[in-house]
Amino acid sequence: MQTTFTPEQLSDPDTARSNDILRACVHCGFCTATCPTYQVLGDELDSPRGRIYLIKDMLENERQPDATTVKHIDRCLSCLSCMTTCPSGVHYMHLVDHARHYIEQNYRRPASDRALRWLLAQILPYPARFRAALVGAKIGRVFARFMPDPRLRAMLEMAPRQIPPVSRNDAPQVFPAQGVRRKRVALMTGCAQRALNTDINDATIRLLQRHGCDVVITDGTGCCGALTHHMGKTEQALTMAGKNIRAWTREMDGDGLDAIVINTSGCGTTVKDYGHMFRTGDLAAAAKRVSAIAKDVSEVMIDLGLQDATHAKPLQVAYHSACSLQHGQQIKTYPKDLLKSAGFTVREPQNAHLCCGSAGTYNLMQPEISAELKARKVETLNALSPDVIAAGNIGCMMQIGGGMDVPVLHTVELLDWATGGPVPPAIEKLGATNSGISSAE
Repeated sequence: MQTTFTPEQLSDPDTARSNDILRACVHCGFCTATCPTYQVLGDELDSPRGRIYLIKDMLENERQPDATTVKHIDRCLSCLSCMTTCPSGVHYMHLVDHARHYIEQNYRRPASDRALRWLLAQILPYPARFRAALVGAKIGRVFARFMPDPRLRAMLEMAPRQIPPVSRNDAPQVFPAQGVRRKRVALMTGCAQRALNTDINDATIRLLQRHGCDVVITDGTGCCGALTHHMGKTEQALTMAGKNIRAWTREMDGDGLDAIVINTSGCGTTVKDYGHMFRTGDLAAAAKRVSAIAKDVSEVMIDLGLQDATHAKPLQVAYHSACSLQHGQQIKTYPKDLLKSAGFTVREPQNAHLCCGSAGTYNLMQPEISAELKARKVETLNALSPDVIAAGNIGCMMQIGGGMDVPVLHTVELLDWATGGPVPPAIEKLGATNSGISSAE
């Protein structure tokens, strides 16, 4: 694609990066075949190619964003399926992130939009605030149908019926390896996950300990910054990310780290991109070091090798591949390989490359499109008649779980069970109706 940015414009690092990305696009349109929003809406402007044209025009002409451009950029899930499909290597993620930041700086949204985005940015990245909001939403669910704004209804309906207690494992501490120590790793405990499902981090710690890892919960870490970053609130995102970088580099320069383990794939995609996000400035070198050792938990477990995986029932597992894992991090086989080596039968649904519609805050800000994508995903998963569904991202788990009659678990919960951990609580609860999968022996 030809561009006409001026030398003055290209002196800005973000614009220079966007220029390189735009020039890589050859207009082939392969991305439209795998774009979820194009599949649902059928509008060229709701495809990656269409959005690229809108972004080019907006940035090149330094144009104040109009409502139409903002609407189509907002409708992008950032699922990154287009990056997997693109034969030219167009790095759409960096381009759309730049566009969102530009819109945030140059477009005045309607008051209701500003209020909702502010509210989400002030609540979701903070576990204590999020937990308090979930309690309020749980109480208010009975009034959801009376809400005139579908986004408010979606927020109320998202609240789980049971809110887990605060996990003591979230506090800064070190969980020692069992047996001979093979690695020393830091576990990113996340933000929303700590309020929505504490079993995931607990299972991850046990699994890593059992496989010879000292597991460090590092003092000073919190939200990775993804939730605000994808809303264009770049400064808030960089502040959060900067705290993580400083905390992890202190640990790396102290007793050392072999890996930063991340069990929420959306966070993993962002942390692995810290090197780009901080490519200029004082934290550039530190951010690059952090990104270099950031690993999804499945990568670490493949390296360690699953041991003594003989304790779980041989269930039929439908594996849902989170977009941030298969497209953002290009990790496609590791979780399935691990589940198979644990004795599970693993199957994937049709159109496994398409998003479930969660996408961070997308299911709250674009509830109609999200609901359609959820319905499609649930239908393909149900068609497999699984005993359980496994996924590697809390957002996907919450999205899919609301439409399934079988447990939706994180992959590490099944691996922990298979290697000697407790039966996952979701499977224990199911024992009342299906005793065949209610025990580990």
